[in-house]
Amino acid sequence: MCHCINIMAKRNQKRWIKSTPRPSKPKVPEAEKQLISEKCEGLIETEFKPKYIQPPPDNDWNYIVDIFGKWYRNYFYFCSLYNCPSPRAIVPSFEARFTRLEYAGSDRFNISYMRHTEKWWEVHRGLTLEQALEEIKINLIFNPH
Repeated sequence: MCHCINIMAKRNQKRWIKSTPRPSKPKVPEAEKQLISEKCEGLIETEFKPKYIQPPPDNDWNYIVDIFGKWYRNYFYFCSLYNCPSPRAIVPSFEARFTRLEYAGSDRFNISYMRHTEKWWEVHRGLTLEQALEEIKINLIFNPH
């Protein structure tokens, strides 16, 4: 019996290992950041807002009141703002990110969507900006929910 316990203790020992450093993410040049923002805002204004911003429902369900984009490091996030009309609501409104456009280099982007598990799921890598925006436009997993 003691012999088994010692074997189990050895299996659960932690060891230090050398890890390789992660490559640094490319910084988005300011001129490119402006161009990306303009094109993404155009998609939001022409496609997402007319389709997803509706008058408030007659029930206590949360509903989208705004869709916008914002930068964080080398990521451009597509976000929606929800109102919570229920008297039991914890907060009057909240923000939810639904699509992430990652700058991967000169005119190369990776796109991810927010899964129901609250984790980002990368679907495409190395797309041009035009390809990425077209995919976000037509693929429903990249649309607000």
